Amino acid sequence: MATSLTKASGRPTWQQTMLRIRDPEKSIAFYTNLMGMTVIDTLDFPQWNFKLFFLTTLPEGEVYHLTPGTQAAHDYMWSIEGTALELTYNYGTEQPSFQGYHPGNQEKDGFGHVAFNTDDVYAACAKLEAAGVTFKKKPDEGRMKGLAFAYDPDGYWVEIVKRGEQNKIPNCFNFSQTMLRIKDPIKSIPFYEALGMVVLRQKNYGDFSNYFLASSSNVDPSFDYSSLTDDEAKIKLSNMFGPVLELTHNHGTETDEGFKHYNGNEEGRQGFGHIGFLVDDVYAACDDIRQMGYGFRKEPDGGSMKGLAFAYDPDGYSVEIIPRGGMDFGDKKIEN
Repeated sequence: MATSLTKASGRPTWQQTMLRIRDPEKSIAFYTNLMGMTVIDTLDFPQWNFKLFFLTTLPEGEVYHLTPGTQAAHDYMWSIEGTALELTYNYGTEQPSFQGYHPGNQEKDGFGHVAFNTDDVYAACAKLEAAGVTFKKKPDEGRMKGLAFAYDPDGYWVEIVKRGEQNKIPNCFNFSQTMLRIKDPIKSIPFYEALGMVVLRQKNYGDFSNYFLASSSNVDPSFDYSSLTDDEAKIKLSNMFGPVLELTHNHGTETDEGFKHYNGNEEGRQGFGHIGFLVDDVYAACDDIRQMGYGFRKEPDGGSMKGLAFAYDPDGYSVEIIPRGGMDFGDKKIEN
């Protein structure tokens, strides 16, 4: 594929995907009541007029006893081995005067969708439709039967994907992927491998290819995933509990010198914000990431929040680098 890069130090693990939301009351209800996620933590910044909600899929039957917004919840959230969906609410955006966020999937947009796996796509979509959810694509529509794309309250696409037959996941839904479009896999794949990710499956569809990567905390380090046939890799992927990062390459973009995807943070196109990784030492990890040559949106000592960083990946997506165990973010905490 490409020349490998030196792995970033500090055991990086994929910890979050961030989306901006207009109305937390609607979005939290969608992702918890309908998609089965749990709010594991919140960070409230009244001094800067925004609040963060962190949600993840917990194993069916596991009861979450911590109160989001407390130090105990912070300690848990910044130490998880899994991946959370971070929903960012800027105060006041729920008002009618706000025009909404950009959900992606227009020309040159990089962010595509998040996804959830389920045993029965048709039954799951019937339940969602009965609850008032609308769809970009229902399971029987289009060329690809048996998968669907629902709209969340902000218009983000939520793919509904069938699990393999032999899965052992009792949850109705589990958070299963974040999709980003990339210009050149020869650059992007080594970048994310250097952040501890492993390519579980790659598939060439003729005019585009998909690469599915999982965080090191979600794979068996003793297993050679490249030894799997495509069918075997597809089954293994569909039966995973934790999410994968799906990188989509439309063939030919790598040779177009002027081509660039929108990264979700441009004025007028804000929606998707970033993905984030936990590391043992932000400064050491950033020293290694700096050698990759793609630059930083925020260095560890830049801005008002010292000790965390935002690197750029080869497509200009923001990649947050966060200390494992957390830090004092300056949020308004809830007392235990």
